[in-house]
Amino acid sequence: MGELISFEPATGVELWRGATSDVDLEVATARDGWVAWAARPVTFRIETMRRFANVVRQRSDAFADTIARETGKPLWEARTEVDSVIAKVDISVSAYAERTAQRRMDAPMGSRMALRHKPHGVLAVLGPYNFPAHLPNGHIVPALIAGNAVVFKPSEKTPATGVFLCECLHAAGVPEECMRVVIGGPDEGRRLAAHDGIDGLLFTGSARTGLALNRAFAEKPEKILALEMGGNNPIVVWDTPDLAAAAVLVAQSAFTTAGQRCTAARRLIVQESLADDFLAELNRLAGRLIVGRPHDDPQPFMGPVIDNEAADGLTESFLALMMRGARPIRHMARPDPERPMLTPGIIDVTDLPDRPDIELFGPLLQVIRVDDFDAAIAEANNTRYGLSASLVSQTPILYDRFWARARAGIVNWNKPTNGASSSAPFGGIGWSGNHRPSAYYAADYCAYPVVSNEAEAARASIGIGLTDG
Repeated sequence: MGELISFEPATGVELWRGATSDVDLEVATARDGWVAWAARPVTFRIETMRRFANVVRQRSDAFADTIARETGKPLWEARTEVDSVIAKVDISVSAYAERTAQRRMDAPMGSRMALRHKPHGVLAVLGPYNFPAHLPNGHIVPALIAGNAVVFKPSEKTPATGVFLCECLHAAGVPEECMRVVIGGPDEGRRLAAHDGIDGLLFTGSARTGLALNRAFAEKPEKILALEMGGNNPIVVWDTPDLAAAAVLVAQSAFTTAGQRCTAARRLIVQESLADDFLAELNRLAGRLIVGRPHDDPQPFMGPVIDNEAADGLTESFLALMMRGARPIRHMARPDPERPMLTPGIIDVTDLPDRPDIELFGPLLQVIRVDDFDAAIAEANNTRYGLSASLVSQTPILYDRFWARARAGIVNWNKPTNGASSSAPFGGIGWSGNHRPSAYYAADYCAYPVVSNEAEAARASIGIGLTDG
């Protein structure tokens, strides 16, 4: 059995280490435990989740510190993630009541129809590193409320946060056999995803991994699969007089969490007549954003990307775009070559043929200038992804056109592309997901509907087709 070590991206200091898990053992333990959990009344499971929220409140400072150190994100942002973990409980309770409500309906011959929902059984959850508590928690809480057992594999880049989350659930009274954590790397993730003992997989991560999972599950229609795979998201700036406010919206969209959000803006599509003045405003603002360590004072706007490998890939992507003819507006810099700190990069790819349709997961914004609003919408849709899109404009009729034609699961107006609410469904189309939105709609894939035709006594007759006698 190997060992997994987690290092702080901002400092390189070792944060946590632990033995890799036996996937077979973790799945078998969950399978042995889930029936008793599912047999508990839903009110009991909900009360357990409410205790979980209280445990997280009590441990919030330590939780936020762990998230900040392990991801590199500023402490203020880590605290908002902990708040989201707490808020998810009440949201999931409301969603379960609405999306999986029991119903009674009249039926012929004095009988009745009943609609109820059952848990799937053992659900595997594969978590990402950018929101290592909030995003897996968005699967785990509704899954447990529905009566499933969960086997959770946190990202190999953020295991300490995953273990902390699991410990909070156990402290709240979730049986240890029903909430399991798998420590390991890609091999353990693949073994968990392919395990015959799971009844479904809930995944948040890259499109490459999600597509591989989709292929692997193609011959397993008996297993639920929910995918959230990020995006190559556009933000369109058009017909707006307040360039300063527009620049703030674009900067928030592109550079919050060092650009490591699935809803982050990757492409800025800007009206040609506004472009020079607007890009100058955005460039000035980007130059003022503080990049630093999680606990720095003054607090930084953004921290490092997750590790040196990610930083290397982003700087290479910026250089590759330049080599193909893109024009830098703000060079992406790396102040310390030993650490994955990156300053925001902005690059004009308007004249670049065959622009790559990939998710560059970091603080790198590509600019496309267009003359016509129809062309702006076409550019926004010029992607295989379809998670988030935003329009910054003072013209309501343009937003009506944008909303109607934008191919995305989240379409915003004068708001950033990111910052989606857990009290609404969250998901996209194309390579961004498989039409199983999470957040408020997570209840849909955590339980399945069962329809029953019921009568208190057996009454039956055959009125036609019988011989005499």
